[in-house]
Amino acid sequence: MTMSLQLGEKHFSSAQPESAARRIVTFKVGDRTFGIDVGMVREIKGWQATTPLPHAAPHVRGVLNLRGVILAVYDLRTAIGLGATEATATHVIVVVDVEDKTAGLLVDSVSDIVDVPVSAVRPAPDLERDEHGLIEGLVLLDTDIVALLDLAAVIRDGGAEAQIKTSRAA
Repeated sequence: MTMSLQLGEKHFSSAQPESAARRIVTFKVGDRTFGIDVGMVREIKGWQATTPLPHAAPHVRGVLNLRGVILAVYDLRTAIGLGATEATATHVIVVVDVEDKTAGLLVDSVSDIVDVPVSAVRPAPDLERDEHGLIEGLVLLDTDIVALLDLAAVIRDGGAEAQIKTSRAA
């Protein structure tokens, strides 16, 4: 069964004043909740096997053909240092537009689309393992802490495992 949800710019306007709410898509990796701006999400599709690339960064799951576009898929679980995802039919790929690139983000599940007041976004703590800024901020939703991802950093730097390897080599 193939699942696909397309989020068009017509439905969610990103042209909001700074004092307005920020609309984010939340998703799970294990028991952790992450979020990204809905304007970055192109679509959400069910898991599809990828073709691995030789010598790719550890967080690069591989590539897949998305309607004629070759799409790199990044394993968020690997990027945050939790090991590789054992993907099943219940996993999803969040297709995002980041810095003029289209990429896929492998996650366990998509939770919700929520509006968060800009004033509710707190800075991420300064952590050694997050030196490249994978987390741009934190939001408290009910009793859940949502880590807002800097997707450009996830895709560019490869997350915690790549950082650990870099620091060990120094």
